[in-house]
Amino acid sequence: MRHAMSIVEGLAGVHARRDAVARAPSSRHPVSEVTSLLAVPEKAWSHLADRAAEPNAFYLPAWARAVSRHAEGKSGARALLVWDGPTRTQLIGLLPVVTAWRAMRVPLPVLVAWQAYAPLTTPLIDRDAIDDGARGLVAAAAKAGAVALMLPALASEGPVAAALHRAVSAFDIDPRALDPHQRACLDATQDAEAALAGLGAKKLKELRRQRNRLGDAGEVSFKCATQPAEAASALESFLSLEASGWKGTRGTALGKKPGDAAFVREAIAGLSAAGHAEVVTLWRGQDVVAAGLLLRHLRRGYFSKIAYDESVAATSPGVQLTLDISRKLCGDRAIDDVDSTAIADHPMIDRVWRSRLSVADLILPVRRAALPFHMIANLLAARRAARDIARRKFRVARPQKGKQP
Repeated sequence: MRHAMSIVEGLAGVHARRDAVARAPSSRHPVSEVTSLLAVPEKAWSHLADRAAEPNAFYLPAWARAVSRHAEGKSGARALLVWDGPTRTQLIGLLPVVTAWRAMRVPLPVLVAWQAYAPLTTPLIDRDAIDDGARGLVAAAAKAGAVALMLPALASEGPVAAALHRAVSAFDIDPRALDPHQRACLDATQDAEAALAGLGAKKLKELRRQRNRLGDAGEVSFKCATQPAEAASALESFLSLEASGWKGTRGTALGKKPGDAAFVREAIAGLSAAGHAEVVTLWRGQDVVAAGLLLRHLRRGYFSKIAYDESVAATSPGVQLTLDISRKLCGDRAIDDVDSTAIADHPMIDRVWRSRLSVADLILPVRRAALPFHMIANLLAARRAARDIARRKFRVARPQKGKQP
């Protein structure tokens, strides 16, 4: 128990010092509610996203609404909302959620942050009302009948995580952190060559040799589609490449399911029109050999998806594309860092991007209840561990052809 508490305190950063943090009394009277995700007023949602204390491109309305409308088995999420007052003039907090039964097949009074094509569950909270927003989300979860709120893949060292810890401090029940880990992140404030120097001179030389080899059959070029029409065309190249590889064989490629294809087409169209998405491609002559989806929110980028032509895997097209992305984003003054959205210890991206984003699954009490919080947390931890074992077996069993070095 003591070890678990120390993990939580380290993740939150300010948990042990929360009583020493001076906060001005709030002049707001926030109102919490729970509603269908698709019923959230889009204008209020977009305004909140522009004012968010922390970014999360996967909770932008264009992405989340498209997933909910089209993706197979992903509809029906609810939203915990916090408004600035009874007149509901400004949205100051939003978190999409589903039940623990739906998310994990666990029959517990727990709400789980929605992870439908969302590898990050940091809530959108107004930067000027962060404590009101965090308390309001906890109150909304309690209003929905939950005893606990679970946020898988939460950015665990930012101001939102700290505010969530403060929001539940009155319960005198310590939150629980599961699977704290770090995933690759690009520090885009660096010079591009400095950012890539961690690969080492020998590896960079080998990648240059492979790029020259790739170019033997046609000029190699990198393109970035930012406008909706260009992005739509590049997206089709991405979908085709993904479907031609091992994901297509397993039936998990986005283009293999009509609903998933409809979701990503709608999402990229809406996000690119607002400057929140671009599709990047690596070409060999007239052929696309690698493609990726980049999302943006505030000053953070997200490397959401990548696909490559497995017939030229020996030239590392996915890595070549990642190098081009790195150079592009290091020269972009609107971006400070880029979340890889990858698993921990990813065999490719971890070696290319050397900065790290701390992530954990956070379980918060939202009210005192007859069923002890620690029992709920233990059951959720056991269920999560079982799912992790199943996922590891899947990764080991999947085809290894074309694996990028």
